[in-house]
Amino acid sequence: MLIDSHVNLHHADFDADREAVIARAREAGVRLMVEISDKVSSFDQTLAVAVAHDDIFCTVGTHPHYSSEDADLDYKDVLALAEHPKVVGIGECGLDFHYDWSPRDIQASVFRVHCAAARESGLPLVVHTREADETMAEILTDEMGKGAFKLLMHCYTSGAQLAKTAAELGAWFSVSGIATFKAAEDVRQVIAAMPQDRIIVETDCPYLAPIPMRGRRNEPAYVAHVLAKLAEIRGWTAAEAEQRTEDAFFALFDRIPRP
Repeated sequence: MLIDSHVNLHHADFDADREAVIARAREAGVRLMVEISDKVSSFDQTLAVAVAHDDIFCTVGTHPHYSSEDADLDYKDVLALAEHPKVVGIGECGLDFHYDWSPRDIQASVFRVHCAAARESGLPLVVHTREADETMAEILTDEMGKGAFKLLMHCYTSGAQLAKTAAELGAWFSVSGIATFKAAEDVRQVIAAMPQDRIIVETDCPYLAPIPMRGRRNEPAYVAHVLAKLAEIRGWTAAEAEQRTEDAFFALFDRIPRP
C-alpha cells in the first residue's frame, strides 16, 4: 500500500484541479493521505478536504511560520477541534529558525501548546524543525518529561544529533523528495541511521517534488519515487520498503483504521 503521510491539498496551488490531483494519486496506487493543517484559524479548509474523501484524514495545528497569528492559542482549543473523527494528528507545528516569520519565543510557546494537546489527546505530534536543532531537542526532552506522547519528525533534514535525541524519545521520521536531491547526501546519511520500524514517506505537496519530477508542482502520486529512494538508501527491496513504511504508518497514526 502506498501512503502519503503529509499533503497540503488545501493549498491554493490545487484550487484549479484538486479532484484531478486526488484521482491521479489513486491511479498511482496511493491508498491513504494525511492532509496537514498549517493554521488553526483555517482548519476548516483542511477538514473539508478530509471530510470529502474516505481515503484522506487530517491533522489540526499551526505551522511555526504562523505562530504569531496564534500566539494566544490554548491547548484546549486544539483538543476541541481534534475531537472530529477525521483528525488523526496534532500539527504541523514546531520551530523554523531559517525564515523566522514568527518570533522565536512565540514559536516555542505555541509549539509547547501543541505538545500538551498531543499528550492529552493521545494523537501523534507532527513536527516541523529547521535550523533549530538545539532548541528543538531541549523542548522535546522537556515536554516528554511531563508525559510521553507520539511524535513524527516530518520531512526530516536536520542534524544527526537531533535525530538521535528524537529517536531516543521514540520519534517516527518521514522521508520526503529531498532524499532524491543530488546535493542531499547528508540527509541520506541520517536516513540510513533512522530506526527501521519508525520510518514513513511523504510528498509535502505542492512542495519538494522528487527527482525525476523536480521543478514541477509536487503531487501525492509522486510518493512512489520517495519510497524507491528510501528502499535504495536502506538496502530494502521495494516490497520490503512498502511493508515497513505501511506498518510504521499505522503504528503512528493509530486512529486510522487499517484496510
